[in-house]
Amino acid sequence: MSGPDALDLPVATGGDLADALAERPTELVETVFRGHVWDVVRERVELPGGRSVTRDVQRHPGAVTVLALDDAERLVLVRQYRHPVRRELWELPAGLLDVAGEPPLTAAQRELAEEADLRAADWAVLVDWFNSPGGSSEGNRIYLARGLSAVPEAERHEREDEERDMVAVRVGLDGAVRAVLDGRLANPGTVIGVLALAAARSAGFSTLRPADTPWTPGLAGPDRS
Repeated sequence: MSGPDALDLPVATGGDLADALAERPTELVETVFRGHVWDVVRERVELPGGRSVTRDVQRHPGAVTVLALDDAERLVLVRQYRHPVRRELWELPAGLLDVAGEPPLTAAQRELAEEADLRAADWAVLVDWFNSPGGSSEGNRIYLARGLSAVPEAERHEREDEERDMVAVRVGLDGAVRAVLDGRLANPGTVIGVLALAAARSAGFSTLRPADTPWTPGLAGPDRS
């Protein structure tokens, strides 16, 4: 037998699909690594049928990413050295939700100013995603920022460490899509943001959500107080 029915799988529509919160009974066994930004904890999780598994989980505070788009449909990318992969990656401005009490939208506005010296008048949610849900609690929200203007010179953030040598460019959306599909851009936020923007544009931007849409970014990160 050939054709889709040979798979013998239920068929769902796009409207049927939604991730669901599922809290399994969990015993926190131990903190196996305590870091500057995140910890790794070893947890024993109870599964249906009386089974249990032990998993190491990166407890991550979450992050935000900004796809800044100008009036000519060019998006802003910054080049940053990422030591774990030994590469300089073209990325969208982004940052951790590591300021206590700071709302995600405020964090995104701050990151755009700090990394690209830009402000935006119009903000919307483009897409939400989990960075590595098999081992990390990190959630990431990508905002679409439009109505761009420059941060005045006297108010610009002094970048440090890897950010000090950042280079920023604007690139057309169609060219960015080709770069992603050719495998020339591999930062996950860039890949997801560029393709999500292309999909949103094809729908006349009707898929955008309000900037204040509720969102749970991740589990609590390390207590550094």
